[in-house]
Formats: sequence, C-alpha cells, structure tokens
Amino acid sequence: MSHASSAASARSTASRLQDNHAFQLAARGGYAVNGLLHILIGGIALSVAFGSGGEADQGGALSGLASSPGGIFLLWVVTIGLWALGLFQVLEAFLVRGSGKDAWADRAKEGGKAVAYLAIGFSAFNVAMGGGSSSSGQSQGLTAQLLASPGGVFVVVLLGLGVIAVGVYFVVKGARKKFLQDINLPAGKTGRTVTRLGQVGYIAKGVAIVVVGILFCVAAITSDPSEATGLDGALKTLAELPLGAVILSVVALGLIAYGVYCFARARYARL
Repeated sequence: MSHASSAASARSTASRLQDNHAFQLAARGGYAVNGLLHILIGGIALSVAFGSGGEADQGGALSGLASSPGGIFLLWVVTIGLWALGLFQVLEAFLVRGSGKDAWADRAKEGGKAVAYLAIGFSAFNVAMGGGSSSSGQSQGLTAQLLASPGGVFVVVLLGLGVIAVGVYFVVKGARKKFLQDINLPAGKTGRTVTRLGQVGYIAKGVAIVVVGILFCVAAITSDPSEATGLDGALKTLAELPLGAVILSVVALGLIAYGVYCFARARYARL
C-alpha cells in the first residue's frame, strides 16, 4: 500500500470516528464538564474576593467535586468527558488539510487544545484515584526544574510569553466574537444570551491567563519558582491590586459566564 493510500485510509478512519454519535456525545459532555469546572473556579475566586480561602484553579475545583456527595462519580464523568474531548481535538488536528503555514498553525491550535483537555482529564483521574490536585504546586515544580537547567531562565520567559499570547488570543476571540465560529448559534434571545456569555467569558479567562504568563516571567527574572503559582496565584494577585476585590469579583463572574457558555457550547457546538 502506498503512502498516499495509507494516509487517505487513516483520514477516513479518523473522520468516521469523529462522526460517531456516541463519540460526539462524549465530546459534548467534555464541554459541559469543562463548564462545570470553570463555574466552580469562578465561585472559589468570588469567595477569595470576599476574604475567604480556597484554591481558585482546576485543582481546587476538582477537590471541591471530590468532597461533594457523589464526588468520585462526578470526577469519573469529568475524566471521561475531557479525555473524549481531548481525543476529538487530536483527530481535529490530524484532519487539518494542507501543508502551508496556516494549516500548521491550525494543527498547533487544535493540538494545544487537545493537550489542555487531556491534562485536566488526567488531573481529574488522579484525584478520582485518591491522588493530589495542587495545580499551583505542579506549576512551581515545573518552573523550579526548568530554572535549574541550562538556559532555564530563557525557557521560562518563553513559556510565560507563550501563556500571555494564549491569554491575548482568548481576549481577542471574545472581543471580536470569533467563538461564534465554533457553534451553531440559535436565533433570538437565546442566541444573544449565548453571545454575551461568550464575550464576557472569553475576555475574563484571557485576562486570568495573561496574569499567569506574567507570573512565569516574574519567576524567571527573579529566579524564584514560587512566583509561578498558576491560575490560583494569578487570581489572588488580582486581589492584591488597588480595588482588587472588585477586579477579582468581575473576573470571577466572567469565569462563571465562561462556564455557562461551555454548557451552551455542549449543546450547540459544531462537531
């Protein structure tokens, strides 16, 4: 069998898998559980804004699920949904046609989404199996390892700039309503509500991600891995600004809006 026919056969198999109804249903479930996690993170961030404690990131959200009634079952639902969505994004990257810069940019984008969903799914799996869930600890550990390696400062700065770029991408996607390309927008009031939720949610999440990237850069410049505290540290950094409680509350409500949008995306996503 020639290389061309082998590639065509692989594409055909991947396309059939993507079109499988059960697989699509599981992927839609992935959007829904991602929405649930963002609503929980937003809720924790709100409590932090009003003076309470809590870990306002995926780790904190997963720990909250684990301690709730039926928590282990919910964690398995989160794990399966995010792994299905991650695999769907892997297939999406594989099925991108062309060999130009735009095609490779699309592959990188879809591949990046796949890695993110699969990683959070693995975190949920780890918690379901009784393991830890400290996202900020993992971020600090990774940063410490990188800073201890040759050229580590440069690598961490690049990592921070990359995270900032992702945050800016989210802000632009929200401000320009580019997320509407991902869904079949319903008509009328429902469509307007979904649009507004997406705008607010993407911008708020983008702001939070930009701060995460800035903290990576600070950790590199100061050679202090404890500065790279991930999403939890980023949100708590916002709380330390002038009018920090107000700023954090707005971002927290935006993350909740993003979570609700994800539920809408589970219903209306173009798969």
